[in-house]
Amino acid sequence: IWAARKRLKCQQNKKYIKWESKGRPAGFPFLEVVMNRNELTEYIKSLYGIAPDYPWKNDSQSAVFRHIGNRKWFALILTVRKSAVGADSDELIDIVNLKCDKTILGSALMNKGFYPAYHMNKENWITVALDGSADDENIKFFLDLSFELTAPKVKKTQPHTSYE
Repeated sequence: IWAARKRLKCQQNKKYIKWESKGRPAGFPFLEVVMNRNELTEYIKSLYGIAPDYPWKNDSQSAVFRHIGNRKWFALILTVRKSAVGADSDELIDIVNLKCDKTILGSALMNKGFYPAYHMNKENWITVALDGSADDENIKFFLDLSFELTAPKVKKTQPHTSYE
């Protein structure tokens, strides 16, 4: 992630603007990168080692991230109109759909940039805007949760009993 953070060069005076970061010394020069489609894709690749899948022939933008073991989706990145997620605009926006535990779904929707799932089961999925409105740490938390909820199940073996 640190490699993705860049200095912002001011166009008027050609000097670097210093931004303070969370958990870093004051004056550390970098620009906080907003989690967008590309940043999220790179984050998923680096964290889970999974590349996006583009399953629709007529849509080269919609990316699906699947578990290798069971092929279940844990993230779907799409471009939709803001009005599709309940906003008052027809502007295009990138979103990510993530699986969510039913017990925290209501709390998840209280976060800025989080919406009921677009084009998915609204009881099990949420939609997160990738326009800077949602906090990056919240996106990462719910991505991890989605990954865990869709992971291949470990089969429990029954204890072996002997009949003697």
